[in-house]
Amino acid sequence: MDFWASPLGWTLITAGGILLVTVGILISLAFLLLADRKIWAGVQMRKGPNVVGPFGLLQSFADFFKFVLKEIIVPAGADKIVFLLAPLLTFVLAFIAWAAIPFAPGWVISDLNVGILYIFAISSLGVYGIIMGGWASNSKYPFLGSLRSAAQMVSYEVSIGLVIINVILLAGTMNLTEIVTRQGGWIWDWYAFGGGAGTWPTIVVMFPMAIIFFISALAETNRPPFDLPEAESELVAGYQVEYSSTPYLLFMIGEYANIVFMCAMISLLFFGGWHPGIPGEYLPDAPLGWEWIHSFGYFLVFFSKIIFWFVMIAMVKAFVPRYRYDQLMRLGWKIFLPTSLVAVVVVAAWRVFGVGA
Repeated sequence: MDFWASPLGWTLITAGGILLVTVGILISLAFLLLADRKIWAGVQMRKGPNVVGPFGLLQSFADFFKFVLKEIIVPAGADKIVFLLAPLLTFVLAFIAWAAIPFAPGWVISDLNVGILYIFAISSLGVYGIIMGGWASNSKYPFLGSLRSAAQMVSYEVSIGLVIINVILLAGTMNLTEIVTRQGGWIWDWYAFGGGAGTWPTIVVMFPMAIIFFISALAETNRPPFDLPEAESELVAGYQVEYSSTPYLLFMIGEYANIVFMCAMISLLFFGGWHPGIPGEYLPDAPLGWEWIHSFGYFLVFFSKIIFWFVMIAMVKAFVPRYRYDQLMRLGWKIFLPTSLVAVVVVAAWRVFGVGA
């Protein structure tokens, strides 16, 4: 029997895949965080990090060692176990969600048929780390910040869920690999543009849904202009104000991992995933035995889309002023929720009664 088909071989392959994805995300986060700071600096006409390493490329690694080597301080009245468990939970959940993300054809840790349900389950658990951190700090400011974050995340998860239901209705599956596969072909076959032949009129609904998903992703990950849990003027930096050193670093890594995860999700669900927008027959053939070149090329396409959406998120941070909390809730419950609910009805009706039925 082939060794790699045996239980031990499968375990080694899976462990290697998990390690590769985790290390890859961590290294990517280091440079994306630097890019976030550089973009913000550029908009404000300043240089940003430019001292550590050439052009400041090693600044994120210097920050990492600074956080790791600093002393961990736990407030006297804090629940020490919960206080230290909260950032670890946030960090772990942020990386577990990547298990169902397909990076290229066949490049996925776990190709789940209910991949979207799995992602819903993991993302809904993420709020617990923030609530635990705010409550265990034994201070009113972080507790209020954590409750704000919980209310904000729950509010916009509802809109994100309804938006994704539209994609599920068009694709007929909750498997992310299948969803991407069905967007193969030309750029107008992507679900943001209606999904191609048979469903193209749904662009009227799906493109606004892609925009709503992007804005909801900002609120879901506490990014500006929806960074209300971290509103310094009101809450003294929110739920993580009592944290320092490695626990604070874990919170920040978890937050940025979630941001990049949302960039991956919008690319997979609405913009073709690893598909470049050109049918496969127009792409050059890989030499015999070098088929992995095609897969790597598809991975680069997917990664470039992630970078594009991350840059868009960074630009929003630089341009858009912070919302008030009542404006944030009004947008989620009175605009996004009804709009996405109507969109579900329209797309479902199209699938049942439309030309593409």
